Amino acid sequence: MKAVLSCKKSKGVSATIQISGSKSESNRLLILQSQFPNLKTENLSESDDTMVLQKALMSNKGEVDIHHAGTAMRFLTAYFATQPDASVVLTGSERMQQRPIKILVDALLDLGAEIRYLKNDGYPPIAISGKKIIKDTVSIAANVSSQYISALLLVAPSLQNGLKINITGKITSAPYLQMTVALLQKIGVPCVFSENNIKVQPVSEIEDKAILIESDWSSASYFYSTVALSEEASITLKGYFKNSLQGDSILATIYETLGVSTSYNEEEASITLVKTNKTIADHVLLELSDAPDIAQTIAVTCFGLGIGCKLTGLHTLKIKETDRLVALKTELEKLGAKIVVTNETLELVSSEEIKENITIQTYNDHRMAMAFAPLSLKVLLQINDAGVVSKSFPTFWEDIQKAGVKVDFK
Repeated sequence: MKAVLSCKKSKGVSATIQISGSKSESNRLLILQSQFPNLKTENLSESDDTMVLQKALMSNKGEVDIHHAGTAMRFLTAYFATQPDASVVLTGSERMQQRPIKILVDALLDLGAEIRYLKNDGYPPIAISGKKIIKDTVSIAANVSSQYISALLLVAPSLQNGLKINITGKITSAPYLQMTVALLQKIGVPCVFSENNIKVQPVSEIEDKAILIESDWSSASYFYSTVALSEEASITLKGYFKNSLQGDSILATIYETLGVSTSYNEEEASITLVKTNKTIADHVLLELSDAPDIAQTIAVTCFGLGIGCKLTGLHTLKIKETDRLVALKTELEKLGAKIVVTNETLELVSSEEIKENITIQTYNDHRMAMAFAPLSLKVLLQINDAGVVSKSFPTFWEDIQKAGVKVDFK
């Protein structure tokens, strides 16, 4: 399915949009809920990734295919490995079988887990025979993905002796790790994060608990971009808190420099994004190792505004649904951008012209489709495989039209 996008009205846009719960919070809470059934959630993510994880947790035998869901692959690897009655083959899409899992598997093997690679060492698919884990200490590198550590933390309460994790190297995407710790503490699991060590006490049961999941800040990024690229706009997004667990909430600060103000209504749990008349810088420098998922949106926004940017701390983008740095370079250059990428940086030169009626390839990556969509407020644009957005934001095309983008499907 191809989406043909054009500007419906970029001036005077006013919309209110409800975005479903954070995928990151939802997926963590599902793993915890599988261990503590009296944990209840509200505003669970409607994303494909969360649905896939939810389905996978209903079975502990046979083949479990998580398709493109990277978070599910990491979290389920640790979960099934620590369930004594589990016997599964955990697999995924062709791209998933190219995404590394070795750091997590090595840590689990060190703890006494039984896991075998079925094709290529270090990559899915993997065969897991669940075991009772007795050992209570493990070391793991933190400079590739914080999800490996979160995967261990989420199963730690159910281990006989709990778990102490010694972290080596600089932590990548630290807010996501802090989110995991905060959710454990919120449901009553003793968890202490001090310098390079995290200790989780074993817990057999928790008190009845209901958690309201905040709406997804990564999804909010596309509306920040829409407001920034509009002539005049005000968009209210529902389900957001000022004191967020999500690292991507840094959007509010970043987009202030790109001409978008954020106001919080704590009583209604909403934020309102408004286009400002402030002069914006002609070049932006951002370190995004704590929030790499918003890099694509920021790069496209800067290009649409005609300003340059240098984004660093992007090394994890190489192992996402696609190599996002290469994909960004390829598609932005088609639009006329001058851009240079390395293994962890992206540098965009300011430009005044945007080529029109270009077709954007999405590479099976939901964020490629959504990051480029707001650019249609500047030029006519086509996006291939538009349905890929369901991975994280199934109602994206419906909601982006409320924000002033006209969408026709072919």
